[in-house]
Amino acid sequence: MKKILFFAALLMSLSTFAQTDKDVQFTSLKYSFGKIPKDKPVTTEFKFVNNSSKPLIIENATAECGCTSPEYSKAPVLKGKSGTIKVTYNAANEGQFTKKVTVKFANVAEPVILEISGEVNTKTGK
Repeated sequence: MKKILFFAALLMSLSTFAQTDKDVQFTSLKYSFGKIPKDKPVTTEFKFVNNSSKPLIIENATAECGCTSPEYSKAPVLKGKSGTIKVTYNAANEGQFTKKVTVKFANVAEPVILEISGEVNTKTGK
């Protein structure tokens, strides 16, 4: 039984090491807008680089709610080149927010989770 547990732990650690060689490298996975005015949409871009040996294609990018909308190119990103995912937040409701966008790349096992946050105020700059 101990041997089985040892081999299971070894396999799990090896798969963890294999995941450190990322095909996609983002400059940042999180962005804070800080304080923003109500009813004025805000946008940021998440940059990434294709570190794989093949062209990289975004299969989809989905937001967790209708107040956040991701935009991306359907064109392949070639090896060593960069791409962007633009994320817009519709600041219709007051208060703090944290929203996630899940990005799935073709032939990449794990999706990438991007996160935006901030605080919507009725008074600009306060």
